[in-house]
Amino acid sequence: MTPKMLRPSRLPLGRRKMKLTLVVACALVDVDKRVLIAQRPAGKALAGLWEFPGGKVEPGERPEQTLIRELHEEIGITVSEACLAPLTFASHTYDDFHLLMPLYICRRWEGGVIAREGQQLAWVRANKLRDYPMPPADIPLLPHLIDLLM
Repeated sequence: MTPKMLRPSRLPLGRRKMKLTLVVACALVDVDKRVLIAQRPAGKALAGLWEFPGGKVEPGERPEQTLIRELHEEIGITVSEACLAPLTFASHTYDDFHLLMPLYICRRWEGGVIAREGQQLAWVRANKLRDYPMPPADIPLLPHLIDLLM
C-alpha cells in the first residue's frame, strides 16, 4: 500500500493533515522585570495551567490586532501596536490540532491590569516562571524570556 492510499489516521504523525491554529501571546513586562501570567479558569481546556495573555487570531485579523483586542478583553489594558515587539514563537502538536504561537513582548500599556474573565493573575520573575505549570506549547518560550530579562 502506498502512502497515498493510507487513511489520514494511519499516516505517520509527521504526515497527517491537522488543523493549524494560530494563537498569539504576550509577555507583559513591568518596571520590576516581572512577567504577567494568567491561570486558565475551570471549564476551559488545560484548566489550572498558567499561560501568557493572548488568544486565537480571528480570520482577517493580524496578530498584533489580536493582542490589542485580547489584552483589553482579558485584562483591561490598552496597548499600542508600536509597543508590541515579536520575541519568539512556539510550534506544538496537540492530539487534534497544531498550534503556532508567536510571542510578543510589551513593556508599555495604559490602564491597570485586572482579571476580567475570572482568571487568576500573577506577576512573576522570569527565573521563577518554571515554577508554574504551563501548557506544553508555552514551555519552550521560557528560555527566551529568561535570557532577555535576567
